[in-house]
Amino acid sequence: MSSYQRREQLIRVGRALFAAKGFESVSVEEIAATAKVSKPIVYEHFGGKEGLYAVVVDREMRALNDMLLGALRADDVHPRQIVERTTLALLTYIEENAEGFQVLARDSPTTDPTSSFSSLLGDVSTRVGQILEEWFKRQKLPAKNAPYYAQMLVGMTVYTGQYWADRRKLSKEQLAALIVNLAWNGLSRMEAKPALRFEGGKAGKAPAPEPEPSEEPATSSSDQTS
Repeated sequence: MSSYQRREQLIRVGRALFAAKGFESVSVEEIAATAKVSKPIVYEHFGGKEGLYAVVVDREMRALNDMLLGALRADDVHPRQIVERTTLALLTYIEENAEGFQVLARDSPTTDPTSSFSSLLGDVSTRVGQILEEWFKRQKLPAKNAPYYAQMLVGMTVYTGQYWADRRKLSKEQLAALIVNLAWNGLSRMEAKPALRFEGGKAGKAPAPEPEPSEEPATSSSDQTS
C-alpha cells in the first residue's frame, strides 16, 4: 500500500470512528487497531488523532460547503426554487455522506472557529439572508428582518436533516417537500408587521386582530379572489 493509499485508509477509518463514537471517545490505539497498522503510522501521517480529525472535518466541510453554496449561487431565481435547491442539497449531502455529517454535527474539539460546522452554517445563513433581503424589498417587507428569517430557515432545515439522518422513513424528496411546504407557505404570506395575537400582553398591549388580507402585502390576483 502506497503512502497515499495508507493516508486515505486512515481517513476513512477515522471518519467512521469519529462518527460512531465522537472525538473524545476515540483513541490513536483504536484508530491504529482498526486500520491494522501501528500507532507510529498514525502519528507519521497526522501527528495524532487531532490532526486526523482536522483532515476529516476539513474534507466534509468543503464537500458540504460546495453543495450548499452551489445551490445558492444562481441569480434571478425564484426564492422558492432557492429554498428547494438548498434543502435538497443538504439532504443529498446527508444521504451520500452519513458518516461525514455525523462528524460535523457533533461538537468540534478544535479552537479554530473558521473550521466549525456553525461557521459554515453562518456563511450559508448570510447568503440566504442576502437573497431574502432583495426579495423582501420587492415585497415591501422590512429588509432588516431578513437575517433573522435566514437563520430560521437554515436552522429548521439542518435540525430536520439531523432528525432524518437517523430515521429514513421518507425519501429526501419527500422530506424536502415537507420542509419547503412549511418554509415557503410561511414566507409567501408573511405579515409586514407581525405581532403575537394571544400572548402579546406579556410584552405589551396586544394589537387587535386585523383582517388577514390587509396584512398580506404580497398576494397574487388568485389569492385575492374568493
